[in-house]
Amino acid sequence: MGKAPQRLRHRHEFLRVARGGKKCAMPGLVLQVHEQQSPNHRKCPENIRLGFTVTRKVGNSVTRNRARRRLRAAASIVIQKYAAEGHDYVVIGRALTTKRDFGALVGDLEKALQKLGKWQERIGAKDEGRLEP
Repeated sequence: MGKAPQRLRHRHEFLRVARGGKKCAMPGLVLQVHEQQSPNHRKCPENIRLGFTVTRKVGNSVTRNRARRRLRAAASIVIQKYAAEGHDYVVIGRALTTKRDFGALVGDLEKALQKLGKWQERIGAKDEGRLEP
């Protein structure tokens, strides 16, 4: 398993992903992906950067923060294990994010990664965190 994802924190980073990347809308979330580039315009394949956003359309601050926490939890399960390295990912909350079953939310993120072609099965990732019956 790779390094823990770094966070996107600045507006210009989110805008770059939105402008130059691909997106996939699912019932519980929207996933945007953009390939990273270093300042000299070369690929940066070594890490994953991740950002989260939930707009005011979703609800008040309590609802938005709950949606953001659920998205972070789903991303901690999926992104670090299965996302292609060298890309920036932005996960956008929707109105159904807080109401959707957590398993379905994780499934939405997995399907979005697969649809965008960024699903990368890592060796040993399937068995990690799984409890044997």
